[in-house]
Amino acid sequence: MAEAQQTTTAVNPCGGSSATTATTSTPNNDGAAPAQQGSIMGMLFPLLIFVLIFYFFIIRPQRKRDKQHNEMISAINRGDQIVTVGGFLGTVREVRDDTFQIEIAEGVRVRILKSAVQSKRAAQNNQASTTLEKSQEAAS
Repeated sequence: MAEAQQTTTAVNPCGGSSATTATTSTPNNDGAAPAQQGSIMGMLFPLLIFVLIFYFFIIRPQRKRDKQHNEMISAINRGDQIVTVGGFLGTVREVRDDTFQIEIAEGVRVRILKSAVQSKRAAQNNQASTTLEKSQEAAS
């Protein structure tokens, strides 16, 4: 093994100089293999795991919600009560290709996009009136 001495001089910011001696060894080629780099598969494996987690926890549930929302919108008919994303409650009076005409108050009708529907309300008024009629029939 051959060793070489190397002298470096560092300049002190205060104006002085100091000499240091460092010993370095020259590389030898007597069969020692350098550390091997990771394979491309080893580098892509964590990325693949990240993509799978992203798909199953974010993309797939969002697609499921979108599908349910689109099915709910396509099932809305005339007379159904809906809630818009703006918070308005209304009764559907007319259904067109991409819009609904809803009545939000007595004689107040507005046209909204189908995508502006947040949810379909259960017909509580219909259930309440049916229950009231049944109770009146039972009392008679």
